[in-house]
Amino acid sequence: MPSEHNGVGALVLAGSSGRVDTARARVLAGAGVVAESIRWFGGRGQHEGPWEIALELFLDRVELLRRECDRVIVLGTSFGAEAALLTGALSDHVDAVVAFAPSDVVWAGVTPEGRVTSHWSHHGRPLPFVPFDETWEPDDDPPAYVDLYRRSFLTFPEAASDAAIPVEGIRRLVLVAGGDDRVWPAVEHAERIRARRAAHGLETTVLSDPEAGHRTVLPGEPVVAAGMSMQRGGTERADRRLGGEAWSAIEDLLR
Repeated sequence: MPSEHNGVGALVLAGSSGRVDTARARVLAGAGVVAESIRWFGGRGQHEGPWEIALELFLDRVELLRRECDRVIVLGTSFGAEAALLTGALSDHVDAVVAFAPSDVVWAGVTPEGRVTSHWSHHGRPLPFVPFDETWEPDDDPPAYVDLYRRSFLTFPEAASDAAIPVEGIRRLVLVAGGDDRVWPAVEHAERIRARRAAHGLETTVLSDPEAGHRTVLPGEPVVAAGMSMQRGGTERADRRLGGEAWSAIEDLLR
């Protein structure tokens, strides 16, 4: 909770680490925002991992924030950016979305039993998703998954078309993508999002830094070390530099 509320509420969603993004919520609260971050998998009564997560979880939190706030923004990172974009597209009460390391499509989730399904569900039904190219194998340890996502998108074009996130339903959108992202090709994703919205006459703010990686660091945030063992790219200096640009754009949304 902020010491002085500016009328804005924010839902903050972390990615595949499954953590509650307390640090980012605190940064927003310092700017006058009622900021909430929730665990969306791995908690009591939740799926162990990111598969068939009900979007109603996020839509309901937006509704509750809107009861006490004049405007609501949703911020998400990586898998959480998928959720943020879908929530913004589906809810009339989301005024803006900030997607860090975004994706323009819904990706596959894999259950412990090996069943491949969607990351998300809506009204009890899994959303269309892009499956993984099972012929791909990592070259490094820890692995960099960027080529897996790029190859899977090209291998399954029909699935990618069906799984496209309807970003034209989002009012204001800021995309933050590192050019050295080694998890997935976030800059390519961001450019496809921008092109889709441009086809509908909508503007999109895209912020990028060629040396930044998957995890942007906002001013006042610590560097996050949680999550799976994988290459994420970038350097702390570049990730913080991109975070400074992102914070300026967020401040514009808060005015």
